Amino acid sequence: MSENVATPKDAAPRLSSLFSRAYLFGTLMLGGGIMLHAVETYITATLMPSIVRDIGGLPLFAWATTIYVAASVLGSTFVAVRPESVTLNRCYVLGAVLFGVGSLVCAIAPTMETVLLGRAVQGLGAGVLAALGYAFIRFVYPEALWSTASTLYAAAWGIATFLGPTIGGVFAAGSAWREAFALLIPLSALMAFCAPKLLPSGKGERVTTGTPFLQILLLVAAVIMLSFASSVEAPALRAALAGAAVAGVVAAIAIERKAGARLLPAGTIRPASPLARVYLIMLMLLVTVCSDVYIPYFLQVLHGVTPLVSGYLVALLALGWTTAAFATAGLKGRRANRAIVAGAAIEALATALLVFTLARHNPESGILLLATATVFIFLMGFGIGMGWAHLVTHVLHLAPSGETDKASAAITTMQALGAAFGAALAGIIVNSTGLVDPGGVAGALTAAYWLYGLLALPAALAILLAVRLPHGEEAAAD
Repeated sequence: MSENVATPKDAAPRLSSLFSRAYLFGTLMLGGGIMLHAVETYITATLMPSIVRDIGGLPLFAWATTIYVAASVLGSTFVAVRPESVTLNRCYVLGAVLFGVGSLVCAIAPTMETVLLGRAVQGLGAGVLAALGYAFIRFVYPEALWSTASTLYAAAWGIATFLGPTIGGVFAAGSAWREAFALLIPLSALMAFCAPKLLPSGKGERVTTGTPFLQILLLVAAVIMLSFASSVEAPALRAALAGAAVAGVVAAIAIERKAGARLLPAGTIRPASPLARVYLIMLMLLVTVCSDVYIPYFLQVLHGVTPLVSGYLVALLALGWTTAAFATAGLKGRRANRAIVAGAAIEALATALLVFTLARHNPESGILLLATATVFIFLMGFGIGMGWAHLVTHVLHLAPSGETDKASAAITTMQALGAAFGAALAGIIVNSTGLVDPGGVAGALTAAYWLYGLLALPAALAILLAVRLPHGEEAAAD
């Protein structure tokens, strides 16, 4: 693909435009990188019981996800702080190679510790590929297609929520988890080979700063401490770890405010910064939606649903995300901002209403109560899907001159942190409110009640942040 593709000045913002001859290969490469990261997140979660059964390592079960997420934060950050000589398409090659090497390590791993090493390398590569999906948008497409491209790549996460467990279940059924990792190796090699040929170099004006090692270290440490807090049994230790995680995030923000080596674009750490509001909205929406991690458990224990059916019911959240993303793709300016506000409101309300539907004992699988809960699960995803692509477009417009790479990479960082913090907070809430002690139906009832009551609050906060977002020319000029 040439560096500057000739495009009609008034390119129609339709999804089909992304697959026209001018953009087809770029769309496949960028969408493929994001999809690889997203699907692999869910595939491995489904494979982990088989892995533990074959090679042991049950105490390290949760770390397969934690290490992957933490490493993806590092990978996405590299895109923003890479040396000036490293173009974006070379970054893509690096990300694909790292992902392939990590997959190889997992495929031949004799112990769980080796699997974790492979997951760390995989996560680094995945973080790079996911960040590039957003960083490349302005080089591959004209501005008229930015929102449409953002919609497609945002929808990839929703689709992955359905595809990942399905693919993982196929391999897990025959204990073929090594083959699942091995299949990713030639795919990664193909992507690495094609990147320099099918993607523009991605050279552009950049403001370079040093690597923000301390901020990255503090954020990764916060993710790890929250993961520990979600699994420990002693309430005092759980509270101490959660408090330490909060302190780590606060310290990272304080350092970022004055640091020469920044993780985020200039001026982001200001209460009045529109870009800061966009990132916070992203983070809040993801923290709320990640309460879905316990939905299959509550469906099975409280509503008598089989594991297979519960898996497909929770996949409706992904369907809601994808449906809303495509339905609102054509909105611009004030209408796009209204979609963000309305989506946050729908997500918050749907999550809160699960307190009255999912957090109920329904052993006979009564269809009315189950169907109502299912509608709210769908609406959780629909709410975040209404606004996500428009939030991405805001980031691209609000990024300071020369710092679009850094701003784009921060989207993936927010996704990783939102998923990690959301899952960890969900674990802390349910383990503190009865899921394990007293456990059973009684414990599940109180845990579900508190989980969805409390985790509706971040999405509600996102509503307040979203009502003051800039729009149209104001967004571009801010």
